[in-house]
Amino acid sequence: MTIEQLQAAAASNTWATIQPEISLGVLALLLLVLEIVFPKKKHALIPTIAIVGQLGLLVGLLLNFLPTYLGETTFNGLLRHSESGQYLRAFFLGSSVLVSLLGVVALARQRMPKIEFFHITMVVTAAMMLLAQANNFLLLFVALETVTVGFYILVSYTRTNPLSLEAGLKYLVSGALSSGLLLFGIVLLYGVAGNPALLGSSSNPMGYEAVRIFLAANEGNFLASVGIVLVLAGVAFKIGAVPFQIWIPDVYQGAPTPVTAFLAVASKTAGFAVLLPLVYVFSPYTTLVTTTLAIMAGATILFGNLAALTQHNVKRLLGLSGVSHAGYLLLGVIAALTVPSAVGAIWFYLFAYLLASFAVFGVMVHVAGANDADQDLDHYADFAKKRPYLAGVLAIGLGSLAGIPPLAGFMGKLLVFIAAFKAELYWLLGIAIVGVVISIYYYFGWIKAAYFAQWRPPLPSGEPEPAAPAPTRVSLPWGIALGVLAAGSVIFGLYQGPVGAWILSR
Repeated sequence: MTIEQLQAAAASNTWATIQPEISLGVLALLLLVLEIVFPKKKHALIPTIAIVGQLGLLVGLLLNFLPTYLGETTFNGLLRHSESGQYLRAFFLGSSVLVSLLGVVALARQRMPKIEFFHITMVVTAAMMLLAQANNFLLLFVALETVTVGFYILVSYTRTNPLSLEAGLKYLVSGALSSGLLLFGIVLLYGVAGNPALLGSSSNPMGYEAVRIFLAANEGNFLASVGIVLVLAGVAFKIGAVPFQIWIPDVYQGAPTPVTAFLAVASKTAGFAVLLPLVYVFSPYTTLVTTTLAIMAGATILFGNLAALTQHNVKRLLGLSGVSHAGYLLLGVIAALTVPSAVGAIWFYLFAYLLASFAVFGVMVHVAGANDADQDLDHYADFAKKRPYLAGVLAIGLGSLAGIPPLAGFMGKLLVFIAAFKAELYWLLGIAIVGVVISIYYYFGWIKAAYFAQWRPPLPSGEPEPAAPAPTRVSLPWGIALGVLAAGSVIFGLYQGPVGAWILSR
């Protein structure tokens, strides 16, 4: 490519289309500058600046939700701007705000650097926002690795805790493996095409549409099939699907609670933001994709629910239950191949999952002690008597995750199951219903621990009763946030309104 061509390509870049991501990156850098410039006694203001700044960006994004460049591709085909992409940008930015709020509470108990946490969180969020608009395998890999490298740091952020360091190491090893699989799959698809432009699409080498055209012209190619399976395997790690879920319990337990919430909601959603376009790209190999994802979905639902039954640590319990949710969402992804409304059902499910998960994690961060990894069901004994407001939020969040009507989680599952029924995925639908029934046991076991007195075997003579950590006082911002999250789960369960109608029309 000549200098003139490079200059022409650079001149065609529409920087306004990624203004939210640029603004978020600038805000992240500003936090580091403020840490240097502000006197130490003013450092407590910086997290507030981070949260207010992100809220401002979120409001600006929502006010300009349908900009003029929707439907276009920019940056020489690297990005494609769609309504779903706009929704996901707002989703990730909202998640980042909630993670930052969680971070304020969790980091107050730790003698750790605080500003860097908010900086890395925003960098990871900006990468997720770009990932939601990726239209090219090159950008997909770069953005996905930016997210993963950020999580390497965040997972092991509490470096004084051995479990956090162990979680970081396990995430690093597993993440490196998944990145290798993904990259090897992309290389196979790119190499088997026989030319660097993939059938002459020189304007967007490795673009999604160019890959789809190549696959359509070369059905049944063995190397292309292997490449597709490897790419799906790499994405399966990000969403925590079987057989790439083994890292989840240990990483979720060892990571700080805000990071666990970030992994459970935003990282999982980023995985599905990648997977749904790839299913379209790989549509010429529908049988291969459907078979691979169907086996993965059934095994994921069963493993996640059965493994969660024996968990007493609530972070591990949520990790394994999140595996099962990935299975339900995979059911929607498979249905999306033949039922277009399944895409909207997936987005609504993820929105309901955000409301419920952050409500539960918001309660957990106030109950946890200095040892963040040690969060046991026993810590919730007599919780409803001591902290009735938090117990109410916890019950609503867990009920929504379990899919109990009339909460939003129930509607999310129902919509995905309806799409699966229309797609005639009857045996997977049967496994999913069994999984929902199993999940009620461990979700309601947590609610039971909070609301009802539990019998405990007597301790040996002279041995003191283990003390539960003293809950943190709920600040006004968090009291409002928890109320909004709980109310949202109820309102969107009863009435989806224009927001639900928009999501379901995708």
